Amino acid sequence: MKNMFYASAAALALSAGAGLADGHLKFAPGDGAFTWASFEALKSMDLSGETITVLGPWLGPDKELVESVIGYFEAATGADVQYSGSDSFEQQIVIDAEAGSAPNIAVFPQPGLAADLASKGYLSVLPDGTADWVRENYAAGQSWVDLGTYAGKDGSPAHYGFFYKVDLKSLVWYVPENFEDAGYDVPQTMEELKALTDQIVDDGSVPWCIGLGSGGATGWPATDWVEDMMLRTQTPADYDAWVSNDLKFDDPKVVAAIEEFGAFARNDAYVSGGAGAVATTDFRDSPQGMFASPPQCYMHRQASFIPSFFPEGTEVGVDADFFYFPAYEGKDLGKPVLGAGTVWAITSDSKGAQAFMDFLKSPIAHEVWMAQTGFLTPHKGVNTGVYTDPTVAKMNDILLNADTFRFDGSDLMPGAVGAGVFWTGMVDYAGGKDAAEVAASIQSTWDSIK
Repeated sequence: MKNMFYASAAALALSAGAGLADGHLKFAPGDGAFTWASFEALKSMDLSGETITVLGPWLGPDKELVESVIGYFEAATGADVQYSGSDSFEQQIVIDAEAGSAPNIAVFPQPGLAADLASKGYLSVLPDGTADWVRENYAAGQSWVDLGTYAGKDGSPAHYGFFYKVDLKSLVWYVPENFEDAGYDVPQTMEELKALTDQIVDDGSVPWCIGLGSGGATGWPATDWVEDMMLRTQTPADYDAWVSNDLKFDDPKVVAAIEEFGAFARNDAYVSGGAGAVATTDFRDSPQGMFASPPQCYMHRQASFIPSFFPEGTEVGVDADFFYFPAYEGKDLGKPVLGAGTVWAITSDSKGAQAFMDFLKSPIAHEVWMAQTGFLTPHKGVNTGVYTDPTVAKMNDILLNADTFRFDGSDLMPGAVGAGVFWTGMVDYAGGKDAAEVAASIQSTWDSIK
């Protein structure tokens, strides 16, 4: 549910379109700073006569972008790749799999559905060596292997999912002019961020704008805060155990992460409008305070899509900017990143499907989309010089510098929890309810659906 906001923001950002022009490749081989050697290497695969079907969630300009990438695989190998987009992908792929008519490759917006299909025997294990390749070539490589490893029909874990195109959530937005006028520096650690928060209050201003309102989805922005705080106070293993409920929601570790969010959101001096306004302020409206004169707040923690809701004409990198939501220097947990992304899996195995999954490892498969718009990758072998948008390049640097990547936790939990009582519980907590009481209530719902 939360990730629908990425889709809507992407649609706005990509409205100019991209993809194949007049049937030709978007960028002529040999031109620009692309890793053309990786394109030339694809020519060793002779796939003439092979048809490969791909089903994914992308339509419109997004469809054109993915097809612009696919064009290079076709040009190099002679294969015919037929991509179909669906706005009801989650339902369609299940129907197709159960009917025995699945595409060769499916693009899942969330790993939970891929894991479910793997457990029913509807996914094929990725080519040998893919997991080792991911560990070596993706920043925080083991994180990506773990996110793509699921139990098969026999219960044995195997590597089924390859992540390609990801989103970033661990960001704090600010107005550089406001920081400059006040003499504030961008904090590098959580300790510095908390010190800056107090400094802004001491200077007579308000540090944060926070809004949880989102219609029927009210509360979800707080779950991102809690997930980020789990990654900054507990180990990745604890985070994974929490998402699977092996670590109970009312465990003191989880309660402490909720209270870390509360240290910001439940302090009247810290939040524009006071703590009482957090639950009732729409998340789309909450960053507006940064652009007021004088500023109503100095910082806003939100994912990469939020500029879609900044005042019209705002230029990111000039009028607004962002920094990494920092980790605690004293906790030795590295630089964790929270995000989302698409996982590609083989749903009907073939020679062409295996070859296409190998293609996704090539730098050119990433760089073609990078050079257009809206694409982040943990691939350490790409040339980030092909980015034309310095804002996206800066986000990608955060991704490449991460020690740990974890998928949005609430999106991996059962719907009744992650898109239900977790949301409403955070609204209750923001309104003053005790964190342990809220966590116990969420856990009771989880227990009831097992």
